[in-house]
Amino acid sequence: MAKNLVIVESPAKWKTIEKFLWPDYKVVASMWHIRDLPIKTLWIDIEKWFIPDYQISEDKVKTVSNLQKLAKESGEIWIATDEDREWEAIWWHLCHALKINPETTKRIVFHEITKKAITAAVENPRTIDMWLVDAQQARRLLDRLVWYKVSPVLWKKIRKWLSAGRVQSVAVKLIVEKEREIINFKPVESWKISIELIHWWKSKFKTVLNKVNWKVKKLENKQDVEKILSTLFDDITKLKETKNKKWFQVISWNNQLDFKLIDSIKKDSKRSPWAPFTTSTLQQEAARKFGFWVKQTMMVAQKLYEWMDLWNGERQWLITYMRTDSVNLSDFAKNEAKQVIEKDFWKKYHKERSFVTKSAWAQEAHEAIRPTDLSRHPDSLVSVLDNQQLKLYTLIWKRTLASQMSDAIVEVTTFTFSPEKATNQEWITKWEVIKFDWFMKLYIEWNDDETDDDEENTTLPDVQVWEILPGNNLEAVQTYSRPPARYTEASLVKKLEWEWIGRPSTYAPTISTIMDRWYIEKFEKKYLKPTEVAFTVTDFLEEYFKKMMEYKFTKDVEEDFDKVAEWKIKYDKMLLNFWEETLKKDLEHAWANAEKVIEKTWKQCPKCGSDLIFRHSKNGKFIWCTAYPECDYIDQPKEEKQAIDSLKEKYEWKPCPDWVAWTIVVKTGRFWPFLASSEYPKVKWIGKIKDEKEELLEKILNEKWLLIDEETWEELVIKNSSRWQFLAAKNYPKVKIAKNIPKEVWDELNSKIHKDDDTDESTDV
Repeated sequence: MAKNLVIVESPAKWKTIEKFLWPDYKVVASMWHIRDLPIKTLWIDIEKWFIPDYQISEDKVKTVSNLQKLAKESGEIWIATDEDREWEAIWWHLCHALKINPETTKRIVFHEITKKAITAAVENPRTIDMWLVDAQQARRLLDRLVWYKVSPVLWKKIRKWLSAGRVQSVAVKLIVEKEREIINFKPVESWKISIELIHWWKSKFKTVLNKVNWKVKKLENKQDVEKILSTLFDDITKLKETKNKKWFQVISWNNQLDFKLIDSIKKDSKRSPWAPFTTSTLQQEAARKFGFWVKQTMMVAQKLYEWMDLWNGERQWLITYMRTDSVNLSDFAKNEAKQVIEKDFWKKYHKERSFVTKSAWAQEAHEAIRPTDLSRHPDSLVSVLDNQQLKLYTLIWKRTLASQMSDAIVEVTTFTFSPEKATNQEWITKWEVIKFDWFMKLYIEWNDDETDDDEENTTLPDVQVWEILPGNNLEAVQTYSRPPARYTEASLVKKLEWEWIGRPSTYAPTISTIMDRWYIEKFEKKYLKPTEVAFTVTDFLEEYFKKMMEYKFTKDVEEDFDKVAEWKIKYDKMLLNFWEETLKKDLEHAWANAEKVIEKTWKQCPKCGSDLIFRHSKNGKFIWCTAYPECDYIDQPKEEKQAIDSLKEKYEWKPCPDWVAWTIVVKTGRFWPFLASSEYPKVKWIGKIKDEKEELLEKILNEKWLLIDEETWEELVIKNSSRWQFLAAKNYPKVKIAKNIPKEVWDELNSKIHKDDDTDESTDV
């Protein structure tokens, strides 16, 4: 038996780590958490200073038994879980489960699985940090108290199976508040006047009205525009008025006006690279660039962290630990980045940088997310990584290298023109040219803001001050301010981080939870939209658990966890303060004063005359008689009944694709309707109800005979990947027939959709 037993949390790690260690070291995996608070009851003794009753999980009994046996046979035990509060707590749980002394058990940590990192960790072991363990316990127990104490109030006062959480409920509140902003939004009218100027060698560019009498001029309505135009034209009644594709007014004039260049400024602007990725910035950027869900990003990153080379059966850690809020890079990584930059680019592209984490409670022991070997170019992994893994690895590789590159220099040119007929006006043209790209040659970050695709100048000519240029095609365009955009997963993560709500490791599970609990749904496959019950629950919690729902309170709790980790407060005292001063009082008030939330229909039962109310079940909303059980009247809401009836009319009585003898019926699931066989569940066939866009796409493909493979005559269907749709055999990938949908099909689909959109807008106007 090996003299030294090393316990890691993941089975994916042990072979690689064992390979880097000496022969008398044996590495085994604990399979992550082995002890926790059991479900169904609280398991926290509030009266005895919040003593938790941890139990070994049922599925880990055998694992613990094997580890206990190995521990007895080994001389020295080493714990090698990841370095953060959660894994420090897992180490502590391991020691208790294995009945070994945590104060004498050696703890080693590393941020990458390389021989150098593992050897250095073994040479510098440490002992348990009980303050980190207590900080994690405080988080676990406080969240447990909220979940198990507040959720039953929601069950009793609103409806069953609802849940509340310290982070989850505040995240839902953010989305609800955003939706209310959108509902209450009132668009504000504004106008923009521009004209196309022509240089003598036919170069064209636009200039826009900016100032009148040296003050910025805001054009709020048509009358403001007419006042400006009356200074440029003798008869403004000749101006042409039309409406653009968004149904806004456009005033135009094609006759020539002369503009004089009165000022020209050129100056260089410096752009610095972004810091290496943290958990949240990686989640945001992967969502922006690839459309990845936050949970999806973390799953792909985990695979890169524990990636196996199938060619030789060995694991190679491609990236460092992916749950971090630090932007630090080790000296080793910086030196490696310098070598790669100077080899692949040029010496002047390199500039060593150190970044400071903005968060006051970031765990600086970690590094930022980076490749373990920067010399491993993404091109060398094309044949061994899948599409998602390659995209994410490339993103991390580029961001890390770019962070150690020189500032980009951007030349900004600003032309100020004045019309010959109105010299008190200033018209502005701005243009940016990248003079020296440096880091921008490799990486540019995207943002969450959506802007109109305004026509941009392609280039600016060399115009001299006091030179006069003719202008044509003057255009005054009416616009309206837009309502705020709904949150995407990326922008919600950004907001949670900004408000200090939760930790990087909690963002993905928080978003998954509020969607699984049906508080939030995806709108247009991207935006997060609250459901009806989200409004009800948020309003209830705001009324009866007001302090817990404040953003500042959530931030203060995170700071308290940090105080526990920094030896400034004991975790049981922190929990007592939270229980006595906040949660206990709010619970007593809610149980005593909150009335049952009843959604009235304002109608009477046709059978007994009693009031009808809305109720909820796992199959959705329904109408229920308040005289139940004496009266058993039940019905569907009108809008849901109409929607189901239209689906039945469209789909039912058609043959079931799986078994022609049976027909299709419309079933109502927990969250949405679906198609099934009339013999369901005996016949297992289930069909998805397509949206209008999918049906239109299928119709176009059918008309063009593209749903049949020309060579094999195999029937094709539309399949979805993470980023696009394609055609494939029904049994793909078993039947290896797949092809892209032709561009002309997408063009036809988009033209029909835009045509329908224009019709809808004109009807509204």
